[in-house]
Amino acid sequence: MKLLEGQIRIPSGCAISAVISTEGERMSGADIVESMRPMHDRSNGLGGGFAGYGIYPEYKDFYALHIFFDNAAVRQECESVLKESFEIVKAEPVPTLKMPEITDEPIIYRYFTAPLASRMRDAQLDEREFVARIVMSVNASMKGAYIVSAGKNMGVFKAVGYPEDVGRFYRLEEYSGYSWIAHGRYPTNTPGWWGGAHPFAILDYSVVHNGEISSYDANRRFIEMYGYKCTLQTDTEVIAYIADYLLRRQKLTLKEFASVVAAPFWSTIERMSEEDKRICTYLRTVYSGLLVTGPFSIVLGFEGGLMALNDRLKLRSMVTAKKGDRVYIASEEAAIRKIAPDAGDVYAPTGGEPVIVKVREGRY
Repeated sequence: MKLLEGQIRIPSGCAISAVISTEGERMSGADIVESMRPMHDRSNGLGGGFAGYGIYPEYKDFYALHIFFDNAAVRQECESVLKESFEIVKAEPVPTLKMPEITDEPIIYRYFTAPLASRMRDAQLDEREFVARIVMSVNASMKGAYIVSAGKNMGVFKAVGYPEDVGRFYRLEEYSGYSWIAHGRYPTNTPGWWGGAHPFAILDYSVVHNGEISSYDANRRFIEMYGYKCTLQTDTEVIAYIADYLLRRQKLTLKEFASVVAAPFWSTIERMSEEDKRICTYLRTVYSGLLVTGPFSIVLGFEGGLMALNDRLKLRSMVTAKKGDRVYIASEEAAIRKIAPDAGDVYAPTGGEPVIVKVREGRY
């Protein structure tokens, strides 16, 4: 008997997976794609995506802009805008594979760029802030153009489709990186479209997320006071901007970032040592608008590392494991076993406990 909508329950829908080599060894994108196959039923075909780090070693000193265009005219318009602020070292279509599972694709281009020193000087901005503002401006004001990633030596590859099909579409087996994150989408309150697939990225920060952010409006209002614009029609986007704001602009540590978005309960803070109590009270008070509520598990990618984090009550599953110099993170242990059958040290982080993994200094 055919089941109708509402008669099928997908527990903790959405799938996330990640892998990193702490020695900076580059891994084929094929493995991260394979890890998503056991979690196929966590997605519904309305979004899949990946982010790879260390994938552009020949252009590692340039910002790699991955951009979706609705048509050729908007591509030309966007390129004219980019040329006013960047030296474009190379521009080319992102290689893809035509396949029936992925349809209605936009024009997908990548640009390896360097900000013009004269424009940064006129704007009185440092390089990273200058690039971030260009990204925000294009995504907010140029209809039909969406910069989906703009970091150095990294890139986001996403689409409407199941993640294993998205990986084939982008030919990820042809890339190698020291770190990968992946997502399979099961949207609930937001539309399934190319820009709304995960990961969401700003500069070198990228985020995949399983869950629902009940505090989205409060988080969005707070972050938009500081120049960020949420334009991609899904709640996860705000987490990427929160990460950029707290880590780059406010210079918080990763542990402090976790203590803001998954802040301990006041009753927990009361039982802490005086020093920890002072720090957590400060963070909860100053950044109260960035507390993320609702069930979630996230993986944050950044240059040289990954961080995994659950909500305070751990209402979404997430496990980690290790094998040699590789650390694996996924919604289900089956995803890890698919690509590392003999991985050990399997661990389920507690609610609000950050798992931070970094590549050894000088290896990426």
